[in-house]
Amino acid sequence: MWRYRGFRALQWMVERLPRGWAYALAVLAARVAWLTARRARRRLEFNLATALPDSAAAEVRRLAWLNFRNHAKAYVDLMQLPRASVTELRTLLVVEGSQHLEAARAAGRGVLVVSAHIGSWETVAAIWAASIGPVSLFAEELDPRPLYEWYRQTRARLGISVLPTNRAGLRRVLQSLEAGEMVVTAIDRDVLGTGALLPFFGRLARIPLGPAQIALRHGVPLLPVVVYRRPDDGYTAIGSEPIFPAPGLDARQLTSTLLRRLEGFIRARPEQWHLPHAVFEGSP
Repeated sequence: MWRYRGFRALQWMVERLPRGWAYALAVLAARVAWLTARRARRRLEFNLATALPDSAAAEVRRLAWLNFRNHAKAYVDLMQLPRASVTELRTLLVVEGSQHLEAARAAGRGVLVVSAHIGSWETVAAIWAASIGPVSLFAEELDPRPLYEWYRQTRARLGISVLPTNRAGLRRVLQSLEAGEMVVTAIDRDVLGTGALLPFFGRLARIPLGPAQIALRHGVPLLPVVVYRRPDDGYTAIGSEPIFPAPGLDARQLTSTLLRRLEGFIRARPEQWHLPHAVFEGSP
């Protein structure tokens, strides 16, 4: 519980700060984390080096530091959500490729939005929920439970449902898709440990097959989307062409197609791909 109480005390303060001041505090916190979270830093640098094999070690280290900064700012975005309004959030967002979302929605089977651990997804999800229709995030449960409940309730206030990565959550994912809704998930980390070994940036990584399996069994289109932070601390959401399940494909092939799209997104903004976890074989 000390972790939860510490988070809530910090969140109470950050929620009340002007956005610029809160980001300044985030950069300071990122510096502390950079110096103390050594295992996370090593793993992040390993992942970035895998994604950028031609980059020198100094460049990978620079990108990792920027990565810590960006992730700390994403925490500020989350902590300030309880006082955020969709009207305010809309002014921060630029959308590219909205025609791809419309093409996926036109199929009438719901849309499974697939991404990686990049950007502040709450902003885009809240705007979609207010202007397009219900949005759910299919994400891992956090420990302790009160912290997870805070995340869930905060997002729910903006119209975002949080679905846990378990059997009950999966049932709700299918119900949401059957109702024509959007469900957002990330596949660059296998939280449950049940995924398959697939090439990711040329190195084997354990990747969840669930989104591809859902698409194949239920005819749901997969929509690769990424959210980048801009230099002005606004956001740009970029969508690519939806992937419709085709006869003869299996879940591994479909997931590999998704990974190639995500690789392009990550290489475009590697300083925003925050994944300080053991993802690849041989990771520290």
